[in-house]
Amino acid sequence: MLVYFPFIFVYLHPSTFQPFNLSPLQPFNLSPLPMKVELFVPCYIDQFAPQVAWATVTLLEKLGCKVSYNPQLTCCGQSAYQQGYQQEAREVALKCLADLHTEADYIVAPSPSCVGMLRKSYPDLVGKDMPAHYADVQRKALDLSEFLTEVLRVRQTEASLEGNAIYLESCASRHECGIQDAPLRLLKGVKGLRLLDVPDREICCGFGGTFATRFPAVATAMAEQKVDYAMLSQADYIISTEFACLQHLEGYIKKQGKKIKCLHLAEVLVSGW
Repeated sequence: MLVYFPFIFVYLHPSTFQPFNLSPLQPFNLSPLPMKVELFVPCYIDQFAPQVAWATVTLLEKLGCKVSYNPQLTCCGQSAYQQGYQQEAREVALKCLADLHTEADYIVAPSPSCVGMLRKSYPDLVGKDMPAHYADVQRKALDLSEFLTEVLRVRQTEASLEGNAIYLESCASRHECGIQDAPLRLLKGVKGLRLLDVPDREICCGFGGTFATRFPAVATAMAEQKVDYAMLSQADYIISTEFACLQHLEGYIKKQGKKIKCLHLAEVLVSGW
């Protein structure tokens, strides 16, 4: 089958796609005291995929965390920041920081791009007006997969999902948060799920925030490549920690009438549990 990264065509034999060879996972041990977690629900998840937010809450509570949520917390300002609206993004960032003034042990979001915005972009964006508690926010803010593997030390949950899946690595996950194998190890512990490797999983899916709207032809070609890889590997699911990337691929999948489902990591980790 021919698949391509824009203007570069490659033939991939089905034997290219092999199961991940990761070390066996061990059951997790919970702390005797409940971890206090402030949930940060990104605006696009709130509007387009509330089921991901609910799955995150369900998962954290099943793992013994005490979850709180500030309904005034709406957006980190990432979209405006990416489009060059510095002043508008700065105003949103300052409000976000005010709403994140929390006594919780950690701030957890099911989105590495929003966490990356909080941790890496705010110092440049806010500058000298940075509130005193920002150091705490920067330290506490974690993507869901980071929190599960690095704080709770989760190695396996009671989740189960039958089928083949590929993991879609978002650019923000790798470059903003430095996350690489954590989601893969969590997925490896899901009963019934066969996790397949695919070529070039670190290459962008074509979403890239406003990139997809500014360069739709290129973004569509990049989505096509990812979906073709998944279809060729006979995957039933495309799984990611970044819903925006899944939404981009899902739009292409629906338009082309392909039969493959996109799921957020949080949805998978509460499946069948």
